[in-house]
Order: sequence, then structure tokens, then C-alpha cells
Amino acid sequence: MDLGLKGRWALVCAASKGLGRGCAEALVGEGVNVVITARGDADLQATAGALRAMNAAVEVRAVAGDITTEAGRAAALAACPQVDILVNNAGGPPPGDFRDWEREQWLAALDANMLAPIALMKATVDAMAARGFGRIVNITSGAVKAPIDSLGLSNGARSGLTGFVAGLARQPRLAGANVTINNLLPGAFDTDRLRKNMAGAAARAGVPLDDVADKRRAGIPAQRFGTAAEFGALCAMLCSAQAGYLTGQNILLDGGSYPGTF
Repeated sequence: MDLGLKGRWALVCAASKGLGRGCAEALVGEGVNVVITARGDADLQATAGALRAMNAAVEVRAVAGDITTEAGRAAALAACPQVDILVNNAGGPPPGDFRDWEREQWLAALDANMLAPIALMKATVDAMAARGFGRIVNITSGAVKAPIDSLGLSNGARSGLTGFVAGLARQPRLAGANVTINNLLPGAFDTDRLRKNMAGAAARAGVPLDDVADKRRAGIPAQRFGTAAEFGALCAMLCSAQAGYLTGQNILLDGGSYPGTF
């Protein structure tokens, strides 16, 4: 299926690896020009080179910086001639016990996982509406629907973003102008973050990493971890011309792990 995206411009955050890179790859495969941003310049440039090799017909621009800062957002936005597609993404805050978190940790979580995406939406939605096309995908977490007790910082910040998007996406001046805003909620995906978390769990329990990974996979109905490529493919579908009637939704991609009906 042709997703109707050739020639569009996308800004993809935290795109040097993992799920962000998967989204960038899927969009480039559909003929979308991309601006990718991440903090680590070496990984970012390597990813930019790989994206250019995928599709020589598109333009790929790489902007190293911290998207959670005003300067980082300004640099990324300046590199994008127009933002037709915005993929908000940032690494989640660390796990822990809320008794150990001070105001500083809460503010960092809010900046990364709630306020930065809101700032980027504020900077782009009106121009999208004026052009009559816009697609925003916020990468959040399956923990928004099924909170994980050790991820309180993420639970709080991402739930705040989810509530904000629920109202913004339904504004007629956006939805009525073919601007959609949806949240994509990953479960367990084979990423550096998952591997790091499992390694930490293995170290704390004094067991081999493979044992932790096998147990985690066994708890997923699909019996495996997700891949960045399949996550990116769903992101591209949400950005497609055909997805104009889908907005304000939280779409869970977790191999069937969430046990609820709704």
C-alpha cells in the first residue's frame, strides 16, 4: 500500500537507535524526508548514513542535541523546512522507589516525557492545520495502561502527556484540518533499554541474563520481544494519508501482554 507520504518532511526524535530509528527507517522507506535528532552525535551520524543508503531519493538531516531543552528543540525545528510529521520520543526515566525521588528527578521526567513533546506540538500544529495535513505520533509506554510500580516517574509523566493529548487531538481546528495526534504504546521491545533493564534485574537477583530474558518472553502471549522494524511500520501507518480519521487514540503494541478488555 502506498501510504501517500512521498515528499513529506518528518521530525523524528531520539532516532539514533531503538524505536525512534525504527520509525525513521519506515518513513524513509515511504519516501519521507527526515530530520533525526538525538544526543549522541556519533550514533546519530551513523544512523543518518544508513537512512540515506536506504533511499537515495529522500533528504536526511541529522541534528545532535537534547530535545528536552529549548535549544535542542529549536535546532531540530530549524533544520526541518516544514514539519508534516512529528514523532515525539525520549528515553524513559530510571526505575526506583518514589521515596528516593526528589523534585529534581520529577522535573527531569516531566521535561523529557511530557513537557518536551507538548512544546514540539505547540511549535508545529498550527502550521500543520494551515497546510491541511499533519501527523503526530507520541511514543509513550504500555505502562500508561498497566502501570509498573518501579516506573513511577514514567507512569506519572507519560500519563500526564496522555491526558493532554486526549484534549488537544479533539480540537476541531486540528482534527477538522486533517491533523491527527495519537500515542503509540510499546510493550517489551528488543532495544538497548530493555537489555539494560534486564541486565540490572539479573545482577540484582544474581542469575544469568538469559534466565531473566527467557522469563520475560514467557510472560508475553506472543512469546517474543517486539522489533523496532514492526514498531516503525505501525508508526508509518498512523502517519499515512489513509489514517486521517484516527486521532486521540492510545494504540498498544505489546504482543498481547495487556490483560484488559478495554
